[in-house]
Amino acid sequence: MAMACSNSLQPRLVSSILGDRLVYSAKPFRSLLSYNLGRNRQVANQQSRVLCSLVDMFFKRSKKVDETLNRKRLKPGKISPRLKVPNHIMKPPYLKSTQPPRVSDGLELHDEKGIESMRASGKLAAQVLQFAGTLVKPGVTTDEIDKAVHEMIIENGAYPSPLGYCGFPKSVCTSVNECICHGIPDSRPLEDGDIINIDVTVYLNGYHGDTSATFFCGGVEEEARQLVEVTKTCLGKAISICAPGVEYSLVGKTIQDHADKFKLGVVRNFVGHGVGRVFHADPVILHFRNREPGRMVLGQTFTIEPMLTMGSIDPVIWDDDWTAVTKDGSLSAQFEHTLLITENGAEILTKC
Repeated sequence: MAMACSNSLQPRLVSSILGDRLVYSAKPFRSLLSYNLGRNRQVANQQSRVLCSLVDMFFKRSKKVDETLNRKRLKPGKISPRLKVPNHIMKPPYLKSTQPPRVSDGLELHDEKGIESMRASGKLAAQVLQFAGTLVKPGVTTDEIDKAVHEMIIENGAYPSPLGYCGFPKSVCTSVNECICHGIPDSRPLEDGDIINIDVTVYLNGYHGDTSATFFCGGVEEEARQLVEVTKTCLGKAISICAPGVEYSLVGKTIQDHADKFKLGVVRNFVGHGVGRVFHADPVILHFRNREPGRMVLGQTFTIEPMLTMGSIDPVIWDDDWTAVTKDGSLSAQFEHTLLITENGAEILTKC
């Protein structure tokens, strides 16, 4: 499940961990979810925005969207009541808190026991995602996918991490077509030609496993297929460069270098993140070119989850405070894995 970054100089991620190194944020939760490099980098940001605008103009992305895709914009559907979780299922700490989201500045580092726990949660998340993908067919509602995912997770003794996280009402995120991320499952039936990202996170024995993939629904147009395939390749290339001592910024460069070859936009507002005992933690993983400091550490776990678009990279947030769609209605795709940094590189934990 993607996170976005705060307006503070050093990005902070919402987390549920308790400890002396944590502080409460006085900002509304949504204000924590917008990326900005800080006032002292205002000039760099302005240059970046100008560059993005020039790239959009040069690639004529919006024109490409209008000419190649003939479909209706997404509209909110009916959201069914929140599903129940049996009492015997271990639940994450944030469900018990009545306080605003806590902020953590620590990495998720694991001993051997923690690594095995992360492997277990990651494997279950991957299996659930694989199952969810088999449900993607014209006429199936995202609410039906949510219910099936919910049942599989609790049958395996785990908790669906998104459910109740800062008020999120469902057990999985389903982001269709122009939805970048955080789509809430509802009554809308999938249509032939749709693409849908399904984002699964499970909380098993005190550890979160987080993964997502974009699936085709029926006959999908070639431009949309290319978007999905390039996004998947971007993730693979980014994973391949991960190892102890590697700069986090190289992830964003690797992703954007490949996306640029196909004239696709890279969403900047949502990021990868540390994950483990805490749902969202440091480090912040930016998917675009950047000069943010920090290097990968042996034994840490985090996600990489690039979001690419055929047009605008700017998100519009629906009134539900979650659903993020592209400003121009252009298609968006995303893939995500949870990784463990090892002596030999990166181990993908969210694989079946």
